Amino acid sequence: MTARYSIRLLILAGLTVAALLSSVAVGAAGIPLANVADALLGHGDELTRAIVVQLRLPRAVLAVLVGGGLALSGAVFQALLRNPLAEPYVLGVSGGAAVGAVAATALGWASLAPWALPAAAFMGAVVAIALVFRIAASVGRVLDTRVLLLAGVVVGAFFNAVILLLLSFADMETFRSAIFWMMGSVAGAGWGQIGVLALYFTPAAAVLLALARPLDLLALGEEPALFLGAPVERVKVTAFLVASFLVGAAVAVAGVIGFVGLIVPHAIRLLWGSDHRLLLPASIFAGGAFLLVADTIARTIAAPAELPVGVVTALVGVPVFVVLLIRRPL
Repeated sequence: MTARYSIRLLILAGLTVAALLSSVAVGAAGIPLANVADALLGHGDELTRAIVVQLRLPRAVLAVLVGGGLALSGAVFQALLRNPLAEPYVLGVSGGAAVGAVAATALGWASLAPWALPAAAFMGAVVAIALVFRIAASVGRVLDTRVLLLAGVVVGAFFNAVILLLLSFADMETFRSAIFWMMGSVAGAGWGQIGVLALYFTPAAAVLLALARPLDLLALGEEPALFLGAPVERVKVTAFLVASFLVGAAVAVAGVIGFVGLIVPHAIRLLWGSDHRLLLPASIFAGGAFLLVADTIARTIAAPAELPVGVVTALVGVPVFVVLLIRRPL
């Protein structure tokens, strides 16, 4: 990686840290940044330390992991499909992961082990991707990105119907909590959740970052990539499965948060180009910072009430999607 890339990543990392500290400081009880720093170092009064370390910091760290994972997955899907409109939410992957998670909750599997819910969400994401590509492949031998995106919309609608069917048999408390969860939220985050997500996030991100060079070759087309020595089929299968795995883990802990994987990679690409050696790690940092800002807005704009963070990302993401659609029609 060049020195220029390193500097840009350091800038993004600094912005992410600044967004994290600001998120911890802002809330119903505002805490000066100096007091936040003291609390993180174990100093200050007990109440401030409790608010910072037990409530706000876990929520902020979870937002970084979820936002970074969704943005990284979106960048990978866009690279594989060579279409900036592709992202987990639009492709139906998030909906599939949500079905898996809701089914695990409704059937009581989620209480069996900490990994059960992410595993169920992952399986749902894989089923969604398989359905989308099966529909698209049935149209013709070569996958058409237009068909792929339309198939994602159809599969997403189907999974929404499945979720509603599952919830129709659930008790009222499960129904209410599931509906709120489906709108996306990092509220109630704990260090246990963060630890579980980190166990999924770290290896998945490492694998996807290692695929940066093959993804650059795939951007030239599959035949040129094969000619240049890239194992195209292996790269495609690995990237799709690992990106789906990452989406499933993120959905399992934070619900369905749409459009992060659309907005962030596209913004990075507009700023700094499409070299995946920079785009992929930059998407992690920028995705984390974006979701931190969105969650801070969700917590404060209607205080003392709190909006689901998925509502905020959708309010930003839908207009961006429309603009992209106009600039690059299906």
